[in-house]
Amino acid sequence: MENLAERMDHLLIREEDLEERFILGSGSGGQKINKTSSCVYLKHLPSGNEVNCQETRSREKNREIARIRLCEHFEALAAAAKLEAARQRARQRYQRRKPSRATKARMREAKEHRSDRKSSRRRVDE
Repeated sequence: MENLAERMDHLLIREEDLEERFILGSGSGGQKINKTSSCVYLKHLPSGNEVNCQETRSREKNREIARIRLCEHFEALAAAAKLEAARQRARQRYQRRKPSRATKARMREAKEHRSDRKSSRRRVDE
């Protein structure tokens, strides 16, 4: 649990920002699972992210697993943001580069072709 606390601190997830509820379990597991409130619902209030956990019959273990899942979700969001920032930097670097000789030659040819087409539209002098 100490490793989890450090992980939550690193991701800036505070216990005060979490709304925790215990819900009646459902599904397979016999009659006992349907009578106890071992399912954990966890909501991070500032971001609105929600996690449900009903992995085990133990409420405490489910609380820990729910917090781990919440941390994993935030880490995935951070990784996606980091990847998107790197993608943006690469796109800007690509846009700022100088055109190659072949590209310049193609642009010149296209410009000449447009010039020829436009010159054919001119008024004919008599």
